[in-house]
Amino acid sequence: MLDTAMRLFRERGYARTTMRAIAQEAGVAVGNAYYYFGSKDHLIQEFYADTQTEHLAAAAPVLAREREFAARLAGALHAGVDVLTPYHSFAASFFKTAAEPTSPMSPFSAESSAPREASIALFREVLEGSTARVDAELRPALPELLWLAYMGVVLYWVHDRSPEQVRTRKLIDGAVPLVDRLVGLSRLRVLRPVTRQVLDLIRTLRH
Repeated sequence: MLDTAMRLFRERGYARTTMRAIAQEAGVAVGNAYYYFGSKDHLIQEFYADTQTEHLAAAAPVLAREREFAARLAGALHAGVDVLTPYHSFAASFFKTAAEPTSPMSPFSAESSAPREASIALFREVLEGSTARVDAELRPALPELLWLAYMGVVLYWVHDRSPEQVRTRKLIDGAVPLVDRLVGLSRLRVLRPVTRQVLDLIRTLRH
């Protein structure tokens, strides 16, 4: 059913695709469809989980090969875009719903906690497997900050109308060296007050 739902989302758009249509196309009784997936939201959560599994697999080769932080981060970000590319045609219409603060499809929602934590874990692996030397206080928070940066990349990708979303690739290639440099500079004593302010702000926003 998930494959059918993704195809219909691409063809008709998320908002115009109903559970009944998905069940009919999949050759499943509507009642059975609702037994396995209570709504389109549940299908999307399954999509998130599958996509995250694919992202981990796509990033694995570069993480096994590279030790430099910048190369590992760029590889993980590009792998994420690779996995999402087949769904670009309906991403904008889907994002309108996911962007609602109260939507269970929001990547920040409680319902999305499992795939979100899996994604943060990927960026933790990016960091921990690298040779990067990071400020001791920043290190625990950095994977979540990298995930937030990835969400920014995804948002740009959603609205990227360049051929094959080449601008998103350029964004990644241009931003990663900057992030790498900032991470390295975080250990400088002169920048530690700024690092503390950033961490304090994150803690405040969490509560």
